[in-house]
Amino acid sequence: MAEWEIRPAAAADVEAVAEVRAVVMRPDLERLGRYDGHLVRQRLRDAFAPEHTWVIESDGAVAGCVALRPAEDAHWLEHFYLAPHLQGGGIGTAVLRELLDRCDRDGLPVRLNVLQGSPARRLYERLGFTLETEDPVDVFMRRDPATAAPPRLVL
Repeated sequence: MAEWEIRPAAAADVEAVAEVRAVVMRPDLERLGRYDGHLVRQRLRDAFAPEHTWVIESDGAVAGCVALRPAEDAHWLEHFYLAPHLQGGGIGTAVLRELLDRCDRDGLPVRLNVLQGSPARRLYERLGFTLETEDPVDVFMRRDPATAAPPRLVL
């Protein structure tokens, strides 16, 4: 696994995070015929909430982010992006496990949406998310604390 760290986001991170989002989402959005470089960055800028966001860094550079937005009946996992060269190496799984452990302690479900056909869906399913609903563009998923995998015992 590559060296990485996670830290709370700051308002100044918005442009670096918007750029990672544009790179990560481009293949899926192009496949769906919906890629617009300006719009993909602007949507992140408009929704960026540093108080609910963490930045993933690798080799001293912004390599991704993840947001966990509280809602009345759930946490919403949003803006989870990891630079393509770091995907598949276990970083995403490690980051999500930590966040899901926090949510389990709160006793609330976690919801998210992922683009149709995105390989990220397999990661979410491995970590206990199940299909709630879908449309031609998005898949909406949910993970309940009661259905989460039991904690791993360390002997």
